Amino acid sequence: MEPVRPQRQIRTAHDDDTLTVYQAYPPAIADAALDAGTFVAPFKRERMTWIKPSFRWMMYRSGWGTKPDQERVLAVRICRDGFAWALAHACLSHYDRDLHSSADAWKEQLRASPVRIQWDPDRSTNQQELPHRAIQMGLTGEAVHRYVDEWIIGITDVTDLAHETHALVRAGETTKANAPIPAEPPYPLSELLRARIGADKS
Repeated sequence: MEPVRPQRQIRTAHDDDTLTVYQAYPPAIADAALDAGTFVAPFKRERMTWIKPSFRWMMYRSGWGTKPDQERVLAVRICRDGFAWALAHACLSHYDRDLHSSADAWKEQLRASPVRIQWDPDRSTNQQELPHRAIQMGLTGEAVHRYVDEWIIGITDVTDLAHETHALVRAGETTKANAPIPAEPPYPLSELLRARIGADKS
């Protein structure tokens, strides 16, 4: 049996310098990004862009890369320094009395923060809701510009992986579906960043 995880813990494929997040887009945006090595038009910097460290949660959100305008799934490798900046400038998308002194204080932080944090129920490979949470981060304003211009190290199209694992899940071959999915160990956080986003201690 898998050990009980902290309810709010960032888990992602990472090394000493980078980590991987996922996004899903229509072909026009995906192809342009793959050619350029970062996001360019028709990607719109003016819109909030959501990044998701959990592959399985990305599969849930995009319907395994089948939902309209999410047909192409991209693995985006970003620098850890950039991710740390995002967390340090983040605010939860909802008021949490354990983290904020008042609802007004939360609203003020929300207005000033270019990054939104949501902790959503994580998903198993079979897409069943799990008791722990997966993080997704919405980038706006300065955060989007930094993401596109500074943080991205490389972009890989993983749509085929999404479709292959989906086919195995539908065939009842969950163990085989798990094998090619990148391992996502806990991501280390400083105490300051952990408190900022309401993550649990590992």
